[in-house]
Amino acid sequence: MKSPKEKIQALRALMKAENIKACIIPSTDPHISEYPPAHWKTREWISGFTGSAGTVVVTLEKAGLWTDSRYFLQAENQLENTGIELFKMGLPETPNLLDWLIRELSPGDYAGIEGAVFAASEAQSFVENLTGKGLKIRTDFAPYSQLWEDRPALPGNPAFILPERFSGKSCREKIKEVKEALKKNKADATILAALDSIAWLFNIRGNDVAYNPVCLSYAVVSEKETVLFIPPGKVTEEVADYLHSQGVVIADYNKITGYIQSFALHPSPFAVLTAPSKINYGLYSAIPENCVKMEVPVHPVDALKSVKNETEIAGIRNAMRKDGVAMVKFLMDLEKTLASGRKISESTIAEKLRQYRSEQEFYAGESFATIAGYGPHGAIVHYEADAESDAEILPEGILLIDSGAQYFDGTTDLTRTLAFGPVSDEMKKDYTAILRGLIALTTARFPKGTVGMQLDILARQFLWQDGTNYLHGTGHGVGHFLNVHEGPQSIRMNYNPATLELGMVTSNEPGIYRSGKYGIRIENLLLATPYQSTDFGEFYTFETLTLCPIDLKLIDFSLMSRFEIDWLNRYHQKVYDTLSPFLSEEEKEWIASSFLLP
Repeated sequence: MKSPKEKIQALRALMKAENIKACIIPSTDPHISEYPPAHWKTREWISGFTGSAGTVVVTLEKAGLWTDSRYFLQAENQLENTGIELFKMGLPETPNLLDWLIRELSPGDYAGIEGAVFAASEAQSFVENLTGKGLKIRTDFAPYSQLWEDRPALPGNPAFILPERFSGKSCREKIKEVKEALKKNKADATILAALDSIAWLFNIRGNDVAYNPVCLSYAVVSEKETVLFIPPGKVTEEVADYLHSQGVVIADYNKITGYIQSFALHPSPFAVLTAPSKINYGLYSAIPENCVKMEVPVHPVDALKSVKNETEIAGIRNAMRKDGVAMVKFLMDLEKTLASGRKISESTIAEKLRQYRSEQEFYAGESFATIAGYGPHGAIVHYEADAESDAEILPEGILLIDSGAQYFDGTTDLTRTLAFGPVSDEMKKDYTAILRGLIALTTARFPKGTVGMQLDILARQFLWQDGTNYLHGTGHGVGHFLNVHEGPQSIRMNYNPATLELGMVTSNEPGIYRSGKYGIRIENLLLATPYQSTDFGEFYTFETLTLCPIDLKLIDFSLMSRFEIDWLNRYHQKVYDTLSPFLSEEEKEWIASSFLLP
């Protein structure tokens, strides 16, 4: 296997032959996926960096990786001796990727991208910014098939139908809602490339992407017809029968570009609605010039998908109950293991969690790779133990565990930080600030039309008072037996125009990371629910969906208000009351004695 240095050297040789002075390699695929199939993990292949977010730029003399704070420590380790410089996004001293590129190139130089794996919005930004500085850009530069020995094939797993007893709506009903949204926007058709959007719309699921139950596909919805473009080998008889019964036309996956180009045959003006951040530049560019490109920040399918229906909400609550049962069994097992002196490591924790969750009804796998970071590893936000780093858990210090599962009736994602043996005052102060922030956001009351940025300070306020912070977002949307990271909503410091709507499920996960020492994060999932209606309008609040005890050993109760302590007690009582019918007497006693305060 060639090293990153050797791969970059081979890429530079092709760049010289094509007169390309810089090559930009993103993390995504033609479906703008967070977790692309192995076939499209080009950035990982060339750099060795395995994080889910980051962009590599290779010039004829230099190479750099831009990634966010979740991966700073991981990237430093994985880029060592590769010749690739790490650029830490979000820090004041870090140059913007485009600004750096413009400085490195000269007017008239060409930069190259593979437009088929870039979001249209990002590719447009590159084209406008580079050409505005006298540079040129090729959007069809994709030499990786020539360079990548033994490149993985596209996944060939069959799709399957998610029954309506889980989805709550038929495919036909959802298509009708999308067509109504198109009429409202005065559009004639829309193109879908995001796999979770397509999976939701057609009530199909698959196993083509790690952790996300989706399958390779594109779709077009118009008043005339709804077409699903999918590799033929994925379409079982059951899938074909269901889709045909819903009025869906099935076409070959590779026919999507030609179909889009055929829009030119429609009478003008033919309006095509897209969300440029959710469609690749290749498909976007295929829209004929005589069509109207109608761009929206949030695609109607994403808006519809994010608001869970009653069946989905009931399923998510059931999934949370099952996940809570699995977590209680795991936490008791972990406590007993450490007390007995038996050895357990970070990787063993991931295996144990899979074991207990797999015993639950409708379990379908993990929703992401378990993060089990002991001691200093907890400060690596997206840490994943390997053979070299796998640390033994000792009866001292703290352990951060972020994990989740996929069930046919819901997707889970939760984080707990656990104390073993004595803990420092600094740990307690940090943990208590995180817990208070989690409670503040959980108990927020906010008017209809609120965006996540307006609530983000609630989770950070106690950290800011101590002069500390975390650089990742506070909350992301979560799918229903779909992607654990789902838009359009988020709760973070930067502005996102998507409002928090009733029925949305969003994470609440403040944290603090002290490099070389420890990391602390607590995460629950929240459901936006009605609060009250007044002369000033409608107000919303949150219901906590996650059912798992919060460690009390790290709390400095002297820093907490009576309101916060009462919330914690009510939460643990809810955990006990909901889970106890499914627990043994020993497990019920463990929760009661360890977490129900007098």
